[in-house]
Amino acid sequence: MSSEPITVRDVMQPNPIIVQTGSTVGELLLLMNHERIGSVLVCDGDKLVGIFTERDLLRRVADAVIGWRNYPVTEWMTKNPHTIAPEVGWEDAVQMMTNRKVRHMPVIEHDRVIGILSTRMLMARRAEHLNSEVAERTVALQQANNALLARDQETAHYMRSAGRLQKQLLPHEPPRWSSMNWAIHYAPLDHLGGDYYDFAEPDPDHLGIFIADASGHSIPAALVAIMTRYAFADIARRFNSPGEVLTKINTRLCGITEERFVSAFYGVLNRRTGVLRYANAGHPYPLHASAATGAIKPLVAQGFLLGIVPEEIYQEREVQLAPGDRLTLFTDGLIEAHNEIGEMYGNDRLTQCLDRVDANPKSDVSEILATMNRFIGKEPLTDDLTLVSCQLAGGG
Repeated sequence: MSSEPITVRDVMQPNPIIVQTGSTVGELLLLMNHERIGSVLVCDGDKLVGIFTERDLLRRVADAVIGWRNYPVTEWMTKNPHTIAPEVGWEDAVQMMTNRKVRHMPVIEHDRVIGILSTRMLMARRAEHLNSEVAERTVALQQANNALLARDQETAHYMRSAGRLQKQLLPHEPPRWSSMNWAIHYAPLDHLGGDYYDFAEPDPDHLGIFIADASGHSIPAALVAIMTRYAFADIARRFNSPGEVLTKINTRLCGITEERFVSAFYGVLNRRTGVLRYANAGHPYPLHASAATGAIKPLVAQGFLLGIVPEEIYQEREVQLAPGDRLTLFTDGLIEAHNEIGEMYGNDRLTQCLDRVDANPKSDVSEILATMNRFIGKEPLTDDLTLVSCQLAGGG
């Protein structure tokens, strides 16, 4: 057993995101979406006055009136939140958060905010601690361990079967448009994954390209991804507006995914004009490589994650594609893959890779994966990874 007690200082997140009281709810939502965090601390100067969390948003947004995004955060935040000292033991911290029914607590030392504590951080350390105890009691628990091993083997068998069934829900092949060439790589971290891609043809002149990522991985993420799949399949065949499709999927998902969310990008290509209209729900920006200029630019569009904010409107943007142009769509499992010192592969390395390779989807996918694997070395991936590359060829 470890001789050093575990304290809040050991498990807290240092340097939390802090905003001032003049910030609006909309500004904080964009910040939380960009940083992928569940809470923001609110200060008046150096003084902590409140905390704004996803729970504060969900508690108030359903009854909010038009213009609620412009409300000052002081109207929606939890005022004078419970705080905790960094030297409190983690067992006491668990009890405090349970008794006070909170999921986030600012960490205060000498009247200064030095970090934030969440139940997720505490539970992760609790799991590590319990695993250590199990390891030290191997002999006494060997019989129970053997029974669990047999159960795990059975579970793994069912997981593999479920994974094969989930893959059957993905397109067996891309649409057979003579004007499009494709290459796709789909690699869930576990047998079941939260990534999903699909295509839609609402009419003969339009092709929809969809990619999504449910938060987390394995069974919970896979269930949300499957719900997203059925919503997309039903909605996209009836509408060719990407913003409207994302809006309607968001409406379907709100209230049924618990605290999970989905990032998604949806673009609809007009095969006659070459115009791609697109909308984004908190997903990594796809990259557009121009055959004429060689420039590689992100398809930037803003939109909140699916399944959280009811009645969210997803704005559309468009780009003119020309023969030879390439599109690269991906989930964050690619750009967040990291090496042994914690550096992420990132958008810059991805863009540089696309700038070097031959101008065709198979070369793009092959070289991107090879470059990423060389970068991460022996480090394992920590998330599902999906990569879709397509090229607009000549003709129609």
